[in-house]
Amino acid sequence: MKKKQLFLLHFAGGNIYSFEFLKSIYTDFEMIPIELPGRGKRIKEKLLTSYKEAINDIYSQIITMLNGAPFMIYGHSLGATLALGVTDLLEKNNTQPQCLIVSGNPGPGVVTERERSDLDRADFISMLKGLGGLTDELLQSEELLDFVLPILRADFKIVEGDTFVENTIVKAPIIAVMGDLEKYVGSITNWKIHTLSEFNSYVLKGNHFFIYNNADKLIEIFEASYKEYKILM
Repeated sequence: MKKKQLFLLHFAGGNIYSFEFLKSIYTDFEMIPIELPGRGKRIKEKLLTSYKEAINDIYSQIITMLNGAPFMIYGHSLGATLALGVTDLLEKNNTQPQCLIVSGNPGPGVVTERERSDLDRADFISMLKGLGGLTDELLQSEELLDFVLPILRADFKIVEGDTFVENTIVKAPIIAVMGDLEKYVGSITNWKIHTLSEFNSYVLKGNHFFIYNNADKLIEIFEASYKEYKILM
């Protein structure tokens, strides 16, 4: 029997290994991390800075890995924005995800700070520290920063200025998850306007990277979403 599939879209600066903490403890789903070019196993490829290029890249990966079983799309932060776009593209090509799960992101149109990718080095690092996304090891190594910062800048560039995503509405149910310490947690229900179907939301304890301290709860949400929306789609 083919396993139901869950495609995982990483945050800015993430890679194919960003969701190992989930894959290592949960095997009911076939968990498939999707990776943008320029990092991880695709380190030799050119970084993308265009939203449409990123969506097409992700779509082409997913479409070749579908096994015919029901599948869901999950994205965190940058991955949530991209997950909305790729869900829309899948639906337009008659391939229907069972549901879309997004985390660490209040949805299109809420965050108004633009052009963060062009901040000078000090301000860019300060912004990233505020999100909780830089480890002490990384901050203490100029060599590591020199490697990671261009990837992060490219990833931020992907979602800057592409306001058309604000008008994206999908047929798949949307489940939104955020940390209670996130700046825009109060806007989590913004995701509701981006689906023609059901909407649900959860707030867990933690900052922007709350997912790493809430693996069990995330898995519960994956399971509940699969069961609840199996009939709808």
